[in-house]
Amino acid sequence: MKKSLLSFTLAAAGLLMTSAALAQSAPGDQLYKALGEKAGLVLLMDDFMTRLLADPRTGPHFKPANQQHIKAQLVDQLCALGGGPCVYKGADMKTSHAELDIKKSDFHALVEVLQLSMEAKGIAFATQNQMLALLAPMHRDIITPK
Repeated sequence: MKKSLLSFTLAAAGLLMTSAALAQSAPGDQLYKALGEKAGLVLLMDDFMTRLLADPRTGPHFKPANQQHIKAQLVDQLCALGGGPCVYKGADMKTSHAELDIKKSDFHALVEVLQLSMEAKGIAFATQNQMLALLAPMHRDIITPK
């Protein structure tokens, strides 16, 4: 029992180190391809928006917004972050979220919903981690300071 637990722990540690290394290096368009390229990102954002609207924590922020525009912007943003050919032409995160009174709990809820969408679309855990590592620093510009 101890031997199998040790083996599992070592394997998990190796997987985490590999995921961390991939998240830091993410060369070229590998992440973009792992997300299913533009078609995969469109499907992911369709699912994501549906879940955002349905979730009582995030729905109030997104129901009054232009959802088609947000989805298109997110596709371009994730495509560009993942090394794809898209160019994100939207406003910077600080400007676009400045007047929205977004709390840390709102940001965390959005991340949870994104993870559910990525799981539902069969995106590998390591790929999810790579994308989340690229998105995480944005919290400084999205959360409204007190």
